[in-house]
Amino acid sequence: MQTRIEKIVHVLDKNKAEGIEVFDLKGKEYFVDYVIIASSLGAKHTVALLDYLKKDLKPAEKFNHVEESGDWTVVDLGDILIHIMTPEYRVKYDMETFLSELTAKRA
Repeated sequence: MQTRIEKIVHVLDKNKAEGIEVFDLKGKEYFVDYVIIASSLGAKHTVALLDYLKKDLKPAEKFNHVEESGDWTVVDLGDILIHIMTPEYRVKYDMETFLSELTAKRA
């Protein structure tokens, strides 16, 4: 699992995603084990980052579902969720606070 997380983070980082955070939610009453959040540089960059993930992760990773817009894209890999957001959306929805509270809960 850690190798998968590192590969995803590497793909995002090498393609200029910013503020990459990984939340370990195993045993935390959440529907996935890990959530990765990254900021894009804007709407076009959000779409480009999704393309880089698809190119670099397939066929090893199965993309169960992708919900995409220019401002916020969510990739469901089954046990990992990847959120790519414009900086404005990231501030507006502040998922880090919610996920940090989950990680603070005892299993």
